[in-house]
Amino acid sequence: MTESKLAPGDAAPEFTLPTADGGSVSLADHRGKRVILYFYPAAMTPGCTKQACDFRDSLAQLTAEGYVVLGVSKDKPAKLATFVERDALTFPLLSDPELAVHKAYGAYGLKKLYGKEVEGVIRSTFVIDADGKIEQALYNVKATGHVASLKKKLGLS
Repeated sequence: MTESKLAPGDAAPEFTLPTADGGSVSLADHRGKRVILYFYPAAMTPGCTKQACDFRDSLAQLTAEGYVVLGVSKDKPAKLATFVERDALTFPLLSDPELAVHKAYGAYGLKKLYGKEVEGVIRSTFVIDADGKIEQALYNVKATGHVASLKKKLGLS
């Protein structure tokens, strides 16, 4: 299976996904704003919790700079709702159990895990501009320190 990776200038694949609170979010809902779309392997695991809490703690600054943050995992909405409540997350978490959006963004495929090649979610973050084009495509990011690194790349640190 070949994964197609996105690059700056590519059109961001459109999507509509269910949210933790029973609603749904489409990329098109945020046209005119810059979107930080991040894919993470599983709700409530240590790394994913750290990353989500870092986004939560930086949300006021990111929002003030005109960004919308959306997190995507393969978890079902009920698990995402528990994650949102447990960690007081203040941005939408989207459910993609069929992995269609993960695959459209190249955030699912072969990766190294403890030295072995396995198929799974590739922790990735995309910055999408107001016109729906990829500004940054960051693959295989680390959970810890990622938000600080991203803010630096965006000139916000």
